[in-house]
Amino acid sequence: MLLGLDIGTTALKGVVLDPERGIVGVAQREYANLSPGPACSEADPEDWRRSALEVIPAVCAAAGIDPKLVTAIGIAGCVPCLVVLDEHEQPLRNALLYNDGRAALEIRELREELGEAAVIARTGAAVTQQSIGPKLRWLMRHEPAVIDRARRICGSYDWLGSQFAGSAYSERNWALESGLYDVGAACFAPDLVAAAGWDLERLAPIHDPADVVGHLVSSVADSTGLSAGIPVVAGLADHVASAFGAGLSAPGDLLIKLGGSVDILCATDRPLFDARMYLDAHPNPGVWLPNGCMATGGSAIRWFQREFAGGAPLSELDAEAALVAAGADGVVILPYFLGEKTPLNDPLASGAILGLGLRHTRGHVFRALLESFGYGLRHHLEVLAEHGFSPQRARVTNGGASSWLWKQVVADVTGLVLEPVVDHPGSALGAAFAAGRGSGVFSAWSDIDRFVTVGEPVCPDLSTRTVYEQRYLAYRDAYTPLRPTFDALYPREEYNG
Repeated sequence: MLLGLDIGTTALKGVVLDPERGIVGVAQREYANLSPGPACSEADPEDWRRSALEVIPAVCAAAGIDPKLVTAIGIAGCVPCLVVLDEHEQPLRNALLYNDGRAALEIRELREELGEAAVIARTGAAVTQQSIGPKLRWLMRHEPAVIDRARRICGSYDWLGSQFAGSAYSERNWALESGLYDVGAACFAPDLVAAAGWDLERLAPIHDPADVVGHLVSSVADSTGLSAGIPVVAGLADHVASAFGAGLSAPGDLLIKLGGSVDILCATDRPLFDARMYLDAHPNPGVWLPNGCMATGGSAIRWFQREFAGGAPLSELDAEAALVAAGADGVVILPYFLGEKTPLNDPLASGAILGLGLRHTRGHVFRALLESFGYGLRHHLEVLAEHGFSPQRARVTNGGASSWLWKQVVADVTGLVLEPVVDHPGSALGAAFAAGRGSGVFSAWSDIDRFVTVGEPVCPDLSTRTVYEQRYLAYRDAYTPLRPTFDALYPREEYNG
């Protein structure tokens, strides 16, 4: 029996994976996100630890097994978080999450000092609000007492994994997404680390997902009923685990995640260096996962449902939108309700509704909102195409995949045939599989296919092609002239400190 844990933004999920039968137990515990100021996004690492200790016996009970039957543990988590630790490996403050945007000034400084093109050529990504360097600089300026006491930094899942294993490590994709990692040299870059005000001695060794980094310490075993000494592997970034857990195993495989944010990941045979995308390593050596993440998705749909639809069921909103023709009768939405991450990298972009008239209904606006995420995904596909990457197989997961209309809209806008993954358990499956790979239960990464079930494909409606070509051009053309207005409404200096 293999245990997989996933540290999400708002909940920690656990699964028990039986190598013969698949997933036999699922449990989760929720916790709060913290926002103590403008553009701040934090989490208390103690919530992660407490939730994990509660989830483990609960998921074993759900599986109907004695916890002592678990033979290995893997952990996935949101990335790249910044956890600042003291000499006892305990957090000195709340973790800064991947979408924390307070370090706008520090982002600009590092871009100017290091040269954006040079950073991209070495790290595979630009200096953005996700990068660890600007966050460290912000802490040095605003919380110097914390930095004075700090002895190590890491991410979410490699901190919890270190607590379980009794040994410190950095998982490779946290290193990659930190902006402190040189892809060509496959290690932390001393000059990039120094520019952030840190030093190499305070970074733990880098490990790959299936590496056994230690064995379960007795204190965790005593709290959960697990057996002390079972192997703990390094684990994975949550979106990497989710993609791998959906069956992305070979170059050309693509995943669209219609979750709280909309993500796109493509397996490739070489790394992609582009400021408009992020770069991760697939657990299978030699395969890469360039990826993009829009700042919103399901979160914007829930916002619309709550604030403009009186809490009407999403099925009702889908039905209203389905009566509206493709293109929403001229309504186009820019879904930048939390700024925008890839491919724009503009944390202060704003949402906008264009083309709205008195003839339009709630159904028109809701359909335009669904279509806006299709346009964002198409933008990412065009970036991939510029580098010669063309998906050969596309899958779709997460909560939005339960909406037949949203899937159909995405298929129509992008031209992709989408394969829905049925009952996708998310990142925890990938973490459990990595535990099995590291402990010798599975002989190949491709064995994940045994646990992936695919539903009926969603094919694009070719009759919508012309109207979506027109609306997509309008979507792309709208951002640039509106950007000065976004800046005027929300001066960037307000978001620093």
